[in-house]
Amino acid sequence: MNNPSLLNHAVETMAVGSKSFATASKLFDAKTRRSVLMLYAWCRHCDDVIDDQTLGFQARQPALQTPEQRLMQLEMKTRQAYAGSQMHEPAFAAFQEVAMAHDIAPAYAFDHLEGFAMDVREAQYSQLDDTLRYCYHVAGVVGLMMAQIMGVRDKATLDRACDLGLAFQLTNIARDIVDDAHAGRCYLPASWLEHEGLNKENYAAPENRQALSRIARRLVQEAEPYYLSATAGLAGLPLRSAWAIATAKQVYRKIGVKVEQAGQQAWDQRQSTTTPEKLTLLLAASGQALTSRMRAHPPRPAHLWQRPL
Repeated sequence: MNNPSLLNHAVETMAVGSKSFATASKLFDAKTRRSVLMLYAWCRHCDDVIDDQTLGFQARQPALQTPEQRLMQLEMKTRQAYAGSQMHEPAFAAFQEVAMAHDIAPAYAFDHLEGFAMDVREAQYSQLDDTLRYCYHVAGVVGLMMAQIMGVRDKATLDRACDLGLAFQLTNIARDIVDDAHAGRCYLPASWLEHEGLNKENYAAPENRQALSRIARRLVQEAEPYYLSATAGLAGLPLRSAWAIATAKQVYRKIGVKVEQAGQQAWDQRQSTTTPEKLTLLLAASGQALTSRMRAHPPRPAHLWQRPL
């Protein structure tokens, strides 16, 4: 089952789809890296199918199905992968290998697909908890699957892995507010918009950037306790995996910091980290991975959003 073409496909997907995680992924041992990359390739593929895109950028033409039909196809192929059917699409063949090798529960995979279903049915987000529930489906449960690939089975460390996914997605939402608005999607709590005198029709307008920057700052600040919680989970990972995850955490968190610091100009260009910044963060993460093993960590704060069990 160790098909090298699947890994090549996954590496290409990661290189284009997530430059932020691509650097961190190189730190895993070879076996873990293969599975991590192939799980990412499936997640990216599902996202692209729903949006009728390729790697998040180039629209696929022509669109032959509705989003609802495309979602049904993803669900059907995921069931087939778990049933042991021969999968011809690289993303599903890769997922099948990963799911079988690491005993990833079908509930996790279908929880992830529920995030895309929320997009398809245009779910509404009234309060922060609603946004966090979306974050769980599109990113938190990916953290759970990634942790299982790294050998994690205990609930406490899985909770921390989910927290990292929540933090990542809160950062992504803050960075992509305007791009999402142009795509007709809003993940911001309606109560936050109302507090700023905004609504779903006008929040992304250029004249409202000052108010929007305050909302983005709130998102970045809400991500902080989840990043902190994830740091406490590093000790439960193998050392190389802890280094890779600490690096990804540092890079994503830096993006949030940049969104916050840019204020009204945060969406003039896509916020990202430079190569020198990534290398600096990689070195800092190595120290964080090591020291995580040398000190006791407090219990996970009770006020944080709790994943479904």
